[in-house]
Order: sequence, then C-alpha cells, then structure tokens
Amino acid sequence: MLALMLMLTMQTECDFRVIEGRIELPTGTHEAVAIARGKVREVGKASDMPSVPATCRTRLADDQTAFPGLTDSHVHLLGIGLREMTLNLDSARSVEDVKRALARTAEEQPEGAIIGRGWIETGWPEGRALDRRDLDEIVSDRPVLLTRADGHAMAVNTATLEAAGIDADTEDPEGGRIVRDADGQATGYLIDYAMDLVMPLMPELDVERRREALRLGAETYASRGWTSVHNMSVDGEDLPLLKELAAAGELPLRVANFVTRDAMGTVIEEGPGCDATGLVCNLGVKFYADGALGSRGALLKEPYSDEPATIGLRLLTKDDAMGVYREAASNGLQITTHAIGDQANDDILSWYGELREDFPKAVLRIEHAQIVDPVDLDRFASTGVIASMQPSHAIGDLHFAPERLGMERLRGAYAWNSLAGEGTLIVFGSDAPVEQGDPRIELYAAHVRQDLEGFSGEGWHPEEALSRAEALALFTTSPALSIGRGGSIGTLAPGFAADLSIFEGDPFAGPSQARAVATMINGRWVSGEAQ
Repeated sequence: MLALMLMLTMQTECDFRVIEGRIELPTGTHEAVAIARGKVREVGKASDMPSVPATCRTRLADDQTAFPGLTDSHVHLLGIGLREMTLNLDSARSVEDVKRALARTAEEQPEGAIIGRGWIETGWPEGRALDRRDLDEIVSDRPVLLTRADGHAMAVNTATLEAAGIDADTEDPEGGRIVRDADGQATGYLIDYAMDLVMPLMPELDVERRREALRLGAETYASRGWTSVHNMSVDGEDLPLLKELAAAGELPLRVANFVTRDAMGTVIEEGPGCDATGLVCNLGVKFYADGALGSRGALLKEPYSDEPATIGLRLLTKDDAMGVYREAASNGLQITTHAIGDQANDDILSWYGELREDFPKAVLRIEHAQIVDPVDLDRFASTGVIASMQPSHAIGDLHFAPERLGMERLRGAYAWNSLAGEGTLIVFGSDAPVEQGDPRIELYAAHVRQDLEGFSGEGWHPEEALSRAEALALFTTSPALSIGRGGSIGTLAPGFAADLSIFEGDPFAGPSQARAVATMINGRWVSGEAQ
C-alpha cells in the first residue's frame, strides 16, 4: 500500500481514481473500485482503497449502482443514428399515431421523399400493419418509405410504388414478397428483398451523413449506459469513418464490427484486428439465413399456424454459404448468421458442424436463435456455437407468437435458460434500431420475462428467465469472451479496462425505475459524470 501511495504522488490529478458505493458484478457486490491510468487497480472494501484527492474520489448516491460496462451484442449503429435523424416511429402505438407523426414531418419537410423507421403493429388497436392507403391519406404527391422496426418489412405509399414501377404484374423477387390485396394489387407492404425494389428512391447516404449518423448513434448509446457494442451488418464505407471518429476522440463506445458479405473482402485485405485506439475492431462477417418472425419471414420446419400457406423465407442455401464460410474462416474472421426460425437454426447448426471439422478454432455464432426445435438446443454447445440473443424480442414477440407458432413450438422459443443449461455461450443485445436499445428494457426482460406492463401470458415460459447475476453476465463477461477479449474487458478486476455503467435506481426493474447517470471507458467519463 505504501508503494502505491508513493506512486500516486507522482501522477497527475485523477490518474488514480476511487469510486465508492454499490459496485455490482455477476459474481457479487463490492464497496469500491480503484482505477489507475484507465485500468482497474483494485475492487473490494472501501476501507482498503488508497487515499486520493477529494476531487478524484466519487461517492455514489445511496440509490446508485456501478456495473461493469454493459455491452449490446447486436446493434446496427448506423441505423440508430439514422433513426434519430429521420422520422422515428418507435413510440407509435397505432396507425393513427403514425399518420399524425407523418403529417408533422410532411409539414416540416415540404419536399423530397419522407423516410422513417420504428413502427410495429404488435398491440395496435387496428390489429394490422400499415399499407399504402394509410400513407396516401397524408402524403400522396411524393414517396414515403417507412421501415418496420425489425428492418425486414416496409410500408410505402402509392407514389413510391409508381416511381418504382411496382404493379400487379411485378413478380416477387427471390427472398422477398410484395403483399397484395384480393385483386392482386400491391398493398404497399414489402417484405425482405422486395424492399430492394424501392431502395433507389431513398436519399443518398453521403459520407458526411454517414459520419454524423455513426457519431450520433454512438453518443446516444453512451448516454443510455452502454460502453461496448457488437455492430452488425456494417457497410464497408462505415469502417474508416468509425476509425476517424475514434482517432478524433468522438467515439464514446467500443465497437466490434461484423461486416456485410459485400464488405468481407475489405476486412480480409486489412486483416481482422483493432485500430490504434483499441476502440474499433473489425472482427467478423454476418450473413442472413431467413427473415423476421413479425413479417412471417422466419424460416420454419412446418407452416405458420396463422398462415398455413407459408413457412417463411430462405435467404441462404448451403451451396451458397459453405464457400464464403470457408473463405471467412480461413482468413481468421468470426462468422455469424441471422437465424430466427427453427428450420433456419437447424440449417445453420448443420452447416457450422461441417465447417467445424476443417476449422476447429473458428468462432461461430447465430444471431437471434429465437425459435429453436427443442431437439436442437443441445447442438449449440456441442458444436461450439455462440447464441446471440435479444431479451426484448421475447417480451414483444410473445404477444403474437402463440397464435403465429402454436404452443408446441414455443417450448424452444427464446430459450435462454435451456441453452445456458446445455453449456451454450450466450451473449445478449437489443438489435436496435429494431428495438429501442435501452439497457433497462433488456436487463428487465432477461430477468423478469414479462412485458413492461408486467404481463406474461400462456406460452411465455417464465422458467426461461434468468437470475439477476446470470443476466448481467450475458451483457458483460460473455460478450467479451465471445470476441476474444475476456482477459481485458467485461468485468471489474485488476488489470481490466475501467469501463463502468452507472445507474440511479434499479435497471433490472425496468425503464420507469432507473436512469443512466454516467458511462466510463478506460477510466474516462464519456457520458455524464457520477458525483
């Protein structure tokens, strides 16, 4: 201790800092944490902490808690920023809410296409998705393109359909669907690759707009209490911009990138790894096996219970996948694949199993793993596949999943506890901007497994909820392990990066019972500051 005190006298102010109060880890609680030059020096009793100047000692309020820095293991950072920069519909609770928001935006933006995102019809009194008639009522003279929250469907108005040349004779593209009415006319609801038909009408996303969206997305996320993200489906254009932001001190997050298939060559050419700041790491590539459950694009083994004519969409075949999987693995890239339906999960587990024979050390993961045949649950652990899951999906989807899937298939739905019991490495995230990207919602959903009003219905399987410590680990230590950084980030232990998320109230009790106070990375406050 004496040597430590002598060292302190030679350091500049707050090179050494002590935070005193409730420090909660998955392994237990402590009274204080000491930080030296951006790393944890000591965690334990307040009385064992070294003396530091009063300006370098932070005493948390009685209702505040410091957690190891929280990681959202599945986000789309660009989309989070763009959601804030365009018509944000994540608070819409009805078709009428969307109409009102669209009318306000049309008045504020009298020219050009109107772009928005975030709506989802679950729980709406109208009991249906948006269609062109809803949008035409408000804006009929220019394109309107409103992406559903899950990013796998879009509602557009008639002006958009006409500009894109979509009519009754337009065939569904492979991997997509143009929803039609009884007369065969497009309703304005486009699913998965059918959205590509109208993408040319989107405003150009130039470099400056991309940079601002990434900066705003990161700033928003740090303010909510996140310290790290696994950034999914990243375009090649975003990679240098994230590095520029980090170098300029404008990136208040750790960002692990999983790029699109088109950008895979860029990461292979540069080699997987981190930039000079250590904040931006290009690690892997992401693929899509199916669509989303909400738009009935998730690929199922048996037809949908509420639409027996479909089993969903297959977006990846084995012949297509194995070659690029092998290319990625041979170049040291992590591989992750979006799979929501039970057939999609079965397929990817099988293909990964074959890949594992030639690449035993490859890091393989499945994004979402929402609907898994119970007979396949043990295959994640036996094949060494990481399950990347999002608790908020469960408490949203389970309002409609019983009708969509039937009770039998729900035995393997959002099966966090079952997968953990098999020894699967699970990482938790939000999938923002599909969901709000609020750690309070995610922690609550993982631990309580009820919606935000406290509802839990038939088929929700409350036994799949996790303990407080288990849930916290899946937002801290597990994400670090999954990207090979389990020895440097993800917990508060000597030598680990001093990343902290501080909340007032209890975030496990939901968003109404807590708020993010401050976020720290490498011993530096990047959002707020605990007093």
